[in-house]
Amino acid sequence: MLHALMNLLSVCLKPFGRATDRVESGGILGSSFAGRGEGKDDLLWFRDVGKYASGEFSMAVVQANQVLEDQSQIESGPLGTFVGIYDGHGGPDAARYVCDHLFRNFQAISAESRGVVTAETIERAFLQTEEGYTALVSNSWNSRPQIANAGSCCLVGVIFQQTLFVANAGDSRVVLGKKVGNTDGVAAIQLSTEHNANLEAIREELRELHPNDPQIVVLKYGVWKVKGIIQVSRSIGDVYMKDARFNRELLAAKFRLPEPMNMPIMTANPTILSHSLQPNDLFLIFASDGLWEHLSNEKAVDIVNSNPRASSDDDRMRCLFVSF
Repeated sequence: MLHALMNLLSVCLKPFGRATDRVESGGILGSSFAGRGEGKDDLLWFRDVGKYASGEFSMAVVQANQVLEDQSQIESGPLGTFVGIYDGHGGPDAARYVCDHLFRNFQAISAESRGVVTAETIERAFLQTEEGYTALVSNSWNSRPQIANAGSCCLVGVIFQQTLFVANAGDSRVVLGKKVGNTDGVAAIQLSTEHNANLEAIREELRELHPNDPQIVVLKYGVWKVKGIIQVSRSIGDVYMKDARFNRELLAAKFRLPEPMNMPIMTANPTILSHSLQPNDLFLIFASDGLWEHLSNEKAVDIVNSNPRASSDDDRMRCLFVSF
């Protein structure tokens, strides 16, 4: 598995073709790639190189399930560059909805603030997208109750006027490769906070929020899970863990809670960090948890740093996106 993951990053970096197109406001949505510098290999979709406002990007998506549940996108325009990694679970519906609506909501909300990007505008976009998906579940409850248990971890990066905003709900991760002084060394710096019940800090957070629920986190087969069902504590979707209207009959029995839900158990509120980009910030790796389960931050950064790409402008930021 480790060898396969290293090859996956190498696919993103291999100079087998050059793409000449530049990402415009329409961006690249989902995981449908075709053309120069792009391709498909069994369950791997990849884009070798593309251009965005601040530099170059590479992208790869691995289909780990029978139905591809993940989505990803990069958009570039007046609001800077917007990156989204949407790691779906319980079906593809939530990730597809997020990919279709989160950036559009971000655009509309940012326009209200005269085109200024802030942590608040990004958070509002997350919550508005959550409201929209909840409305979709409500309207489809009788015909498609299963979409109530679909959710998506959401990792978003926005580069606006040399500031990187990172918003995360779930357990995807972004790591910065930063040049160390005047040496050849490159440090791996994690820029996102994860929300997974296997982390002690997240278990404590949940216990503090639900002091009267001794089963808020349960250890099952060596894995900590929220209510014994799901590992992540934040996502867009998973409304069966947020709204009692959708945790009842019609929902599959394995997702129904044995006791009434008096308050939301999960949330769509992201943790947001801002980072002022510096000349020694070399590249960013955005990836879902499937990569980080097998590669340390340092190993991933070492793979990228050991595979330099010939570029007409070495001072521009490189971004890599891996989802599976």
